[in-house]
Amino acid sequence: MRIYEKVRAYIDENDLKQAAVAQKAEIPVDAFNEILSGKQTMYAEDLRAICHALNVSPEMFIDRPGEDHAALLRI
Repeated sequence: MRIYEKVRAYIDENDLKQAAVAQKAEIPVDAFNEILSGKQTMYAEDLRAICHALNVSPEMFIDRPGEDHAALLRI
């Protein structure tokens, strides 16, 4: 799963509104929607802002060999 897909899934699973997350991340809603649909590249600064808005670590959405993602979700 790609990072933008993981972010979108997290937002959906937590019943958050994309527009509210975009606003808190200070990303225009149209650009945010394009990022989450894979139509626009998600840069590191975008991920940082989105994670700050979600109050989660960017590491949560980045695959690392041998890492237990379920453990990250429990943090």
